[in-house]
Amino acid sequence: MSILEDAAQALSKAIDPRKLTSLRASKSTSQRVEALVQKLKEGEISKAEKAELEQYQMLNQIMSLVKARARVAAVSA
Repeated sequence: MSILEDAAQALSKAIDPRKLTSLRASKSTSQRVEALVQKLKEGEISKAEKAELEQYQMLNQIMSLVKARARVAAVSA
């Protein structure tokens, strides 16, 4: 099992699955990610901004796994 899968499994067990599946990024976070993606597309992104975008991408992967596990847990319950 990968580190991401381990984290997803731990979170999906610790938090109510119904709450997990409804989690969304805040409007400001979504706007920040969109701005960073645009900078990346235009080739105007700094190293610090690229690292920030990579962190958002990693968090998105983790949350996708957590939500998937929560949906499975909710169906199995």
